[in-house]
Amino acid sequence: MTKIKAGVIGGAGYTAGELLRILIYHPNVEIVFVNSSSNAGNPITDVHSGLVGETDLVFTSELPFDKVDVLFLCSAHGDSKKFMDENKLPAELKIIDLSTDYREKRADHDFVYGLPELNREAIRKAQHIANPGCFATAIQLALLPLAAAGLLNDEVHVNAITGSTGAGAKPTSTSHFSWRNNNISIYKPFGHQHLVEIRQSLRQLQSRFDEAVNFIPVRGNFARGIYATSYINFPLGIDDAKQLYKDFYKDAAFTFVTDKNPDMKQVVNTNKAIVYLEKHGDKLLIVSIIDNLLKGASGQAVQNMNLMFGLDEKTGLGLKAIGF
Repeated sequence: MTKIKAGVIGGAGYTAGELLRILIYHPNVEIVFVNSSSNAGNPITDVHSGLVGETDLVFTSELPFDKVDVLFLCSAHGDSKKFMDENKLPAELKIIDLSTDYREKRADHDFVYGLPELNREAIRKAQHIANPGCFATAIQLALLPLAAAGLLNDEVHVNAITGSTGAGAKPTSTSHFSWRNNNISIYKPFGHQHLVEIRQSLRQLQSRFDEAVNFIPVRGNFARGIYATSYINFPLGIDDAKQLYKDFYKDAAFTFVTDKNPDMKQVVNTNKAIVYLEKHGDKLLIVSIIDNLLKGASGQAVQNMNLMFGLDEKTGLGLKAIGF
C-alpha cells in the first residue's frame, strides 16, 4: 500500500511531539515535513528530546503542500484560521486541525467535528476535520449515551482535573513546576471554551437539550491525563444505565465501559477513554478518563486520519498504559 504522506504545521508543541511519536511508527504514514519557523534547520530532537534515536527529521520553514496527502495543524488557537486564510491549499489535501478554530459548526467552513464516537461515518467522508478539545472529549464521552436516549433532562454537573501539559509547552505562571507541584486550583469555572462544542454535540443527539452544563475545570499537579466526574438526575436503575452505555459504545474502537472504579494511570500514554458508572439515590455518577495529549489531542487526530483514509481506526495506536 502506498504510504500516506503527512505534513505538520506548528511542530514544536506538546501535541505535535506526541503526533510525531505516533506517526514515526505508523505503518501507513511517511512524514514529509514538520514546519516550525522558529526552529527551522534544527533537528526535531532538539525540541522533542524523547525522540532521540527515533528520527533524523529536521524542522523546516517550507510548506510543500503538493507533496503531502494530509496536513495536521498543531498551532495555537486562532492561528489555524489565519493559516487557512493566508495559504492556497490543494483542493484534495486533507486537513486535521487540533485547535479550537473550526470546532463550532458554522456556514463559513466545512470542517467536520472529529469525535469518532459521534461522527464516525461523516469523518470517513470528510476533507477537513476539527479535532475535539481534551476536556470536551472526556465530558462528551460521559454524556453522549444519555443524550442519545433523550435522558439529559436536567442540569449536568462536571468537575474535571487536567495535567499541566494541557496548558501547552510554553511556560506560564500557572504551569511551571514550582507553582504546579504540590498545588491545585480551578480556572474558568462555568465559562470554559470547550462548553461550546460540548453543548453542540449533545444537541446533535438530543436537539431539545437546553439545560446548564455546570463545568468546573481544575489544574492538577501532574503532567498528563484528565479525570472527569459528572452527575445528573437519572430516573432509571444502575443496570439500565450500564446497558445504555455499553450498547452506545459497543462498536467504539477506544472507549470502554468498565464495572470497576478506574484510575487515571489506566489511560495515560494510550488513546483509550474509560467510562465508569455509579447510582447514588436519584443521581447517576459518570467517571470518564483520558490522556489529554492522546485521546484528547494527537491520538484522536491519528484515529481521525485512519478513518479518512479507510484504515482500521486502531492502526498505529496500539499504545500501552503506564501502570507504574
